[in-house]
Amino acid sequence: MAATAGAALGALGASEAAAAARALSLPAEAYGNDPNIEMIWAMKAYQHAEVYFNLISSVDPKFLNLTKVDDQIYGEFRKTFSDLKIDVLDPEELKSEPAKEKWRPFCMQFEGVVEDFNYGTLLRLDCSKDYTEENTIFATRIQFFAIEIARNREGCNSVVYNSAKKTGSAGAVEEASA
Repeated sequence: MAATAGAALGALGASEAAAAARALSLPAEAYGNDPNIEMIWAMKAYQHAEVYFNLISSVDPKFLNLTKVDDQIYGEFRKTFSDLKIDVLDPEELKSEPAKEKWRPFCMQFEGVVEDFNYGTLLRLDCSKDYTEENTIFATRIQFFAIEIARNREGCNSVVYNSAKKTGSAGAVEEASA
């Protein structure tokens, strides 16, 4: 699906992209389960995931700010979810009924604070790996921000950056010796 979504996204012209943006700004209730809208959402989520992974691959995640309120998100996240293991997430910690009861008030406190706080996005289960079908879960944007800000601050995402840095420097050494 990721390759299909990426290819379809790249095939959008300016007018189609503008139409998709307008459509995405309408409330979900206006659409029901329209498969075209679901595909646009999937493409947008895939694009976001790709941009984020490229970002943490090229910039040391410890220095990243994802929002203007990272400190508030991180503080509330660790106050509410002090024991949540973030390097490798258990989907049940996000999707089970007891987890939803705990996440709901956490997420709702960011309504009006974080733009599109409840939009769907993709989240990696194992932060040492790329986005794949097996390593990805659908989460709200504020869940993504909370977990990824914590992963960045607590050094969990450094493995991605360090791996990309090693790969990049190995390529530079090969080019220099050629």
